[in-house]
Amino acid sequence: MAYKKIVMELDKKIALVAHDHKKRDLVEWAKFNRDLLAHHKVFATGTTGLLLEKELKFPITKLQSGPLGGDQQIGAKIVDGDIDFLIFFWDPLEPQPHDPDVKALLRMAVVWNIPIACDRASADFMISSPLMDLPYSRIVPDYDVYRSRAIPPGDPASASTADKKK
Repeated sequence: MAYKKIVMELDKKIALVAHDHKKRDLVEWAKFNRDLLAHHKVFATGTTGLLLEKELKFPITKLQSGPLGGDQQIGAKIVDGDIDFLIFFWDPLEPQPHDPDVKALLRMAVVWNIPIACDRASADFMISSPLMDLPYSRIVPDYDVYRSRAIPPGDPASASTADKKK
């Protein structure tokens, strides 16, 4: 498979997400790393974004709450190249009504080779990496090959509109 590089600029685009029982942990982590985060563009879902903006005293791009589509908004931004990495403090002990959205978000991060931290230790290692202060080229599969693949005859996706009306 062919690959291509996607450059993360010096100022990273960081998504911060936390389930309800992990919001306090994420806010504490963000306060500890406030000066580092202030140099980057920060996105967050729902209430997490409001809490972070209040505590950090710099603008946060706030999206919908996770269960209302915020997780999917972050995933779409990953696909569009508008998120460079994801810090998602999720609660492994609490069932989530929007679990399929959470799995879809994590899947998009892996598909697009976005670094993910799901706990404080991983987030500490990620934010303190020397790569945070440099442009970085992520290597991803060249999905143009996938998009332009031939669809086998007989596949419903290959039928013309006229055929589908019959």
